[in-house]
Amino acid sequence: MVMLPKVNELGFFEIRLESIGGLGANLAGKMLAEAGVMGVGLNGVSFSSYGSEKKGSAVKAHIRFCDINTRIRDTSPVERPHVIGIFHENLSKTINVISGMYEDSIVLVNSKKSPQQLKDQLKLKGGIIAVVDATGISMDENNRVNMAMLGGLFRLCEFLDAEFMKSVIRKSLEKKYPAAVQPALNTFQRGYDEVQFQAFQLDEGDVMPDFLRMDTPVLGYETQPLGGIITNPGNSILKDLSISRAGMMPHFADDKCIHCAACDNVCPDFCFVWEEQADKKGRPQMFLQGIDYQYCKGCLKCVQACPTDALSSELEQEHYAEEHRVPHKFSLAIS
Repeated sequence: MVMLPKVNELGFFEIRLESIGGLGANLAGKMLAEAGVMGVGLNGVSFSSYGSEKKGSAVKAHIRFCDINTRIRDTSPVERPHVIGIFHENLSKTINVISGMYEDSIVLVNSKKSPQQLKDQLKLKGGIIAVVDATGISMDENNRVNMAMLGGLFRLCEFLDAEFMKSVIRKSLEKKYPAAVQPALNTFQRGYDEVQFQAFQLDEGDVMPDFLRMDTPVLGYETQPLGGIITNPGNSILKDLSISRAGMMPHFADDKCIHCAACDNVCPDFCFVWEEQADKKGRPQMFLQGIDYQYCKGCLKCVQACPTDALSSELEQEHYAEEHRVPHKFSLAIS
């Protein structure tokens, strides 16, 4: 019988996947559970929680494993995970993706950064940080991010059988999508092989943060401002939609732009910044200045609409959005 490396007081080994809609975390959670139950004979369960079902919105997948003699009577969200899979590193801007982790929990992040850089970014005090460039791998192999993340998770969860997972991938794809089988297997194997990890010990005298339930409201009757003022309204002026980008973003080439506004007509979030200037004949005309990337969620409709290739779809590089952002005037007024 396969032995789990650790369990909580109820006998569960728990995994939580933090993602956005469109990256396949829900399917990855189901495949993880199947690999544990059918592959190595554990009891297991998988389910997801999310708001509106749309690409770019936050998604969590929850997986529990236990030995065959332990009954699973708990179907609540995983709050104290032994393993956390973060499918989109920018989720940490708005969501506490490491909530409830133990001092020896494993955190796998889809990123190009080093474990030390991610430790600082996520404000981790201890634990094991693993990193794999799932987005880059999936694009190289013409496949999906979830396959690369699954490969990394199988490397970190040594009690699971990677060969069984490959057979699941084959069976699920070979009838309807035979051409996708080998790219999916390649992506999974590269995720397994290319994951890097580093353990960090708590500094002397340091302790992990107190556990707070994920659904505990920040504001309540004792903590809300006088008059019930809403301090964080849910409108796009104050929101940072960059966490919705799934790897690709539009690049703007000013020298190719004819200022036709085709991009602005299809943009769902008013990302394009315009300014009235005089044309060559001295007449007033609106000229495109650039993109306010805070509101760009990477739908790339603008790239498809652009008639002159002034907008191109490119893999997002770190700091590119901050360095090339052209803020809207209302953004500057608020900040």
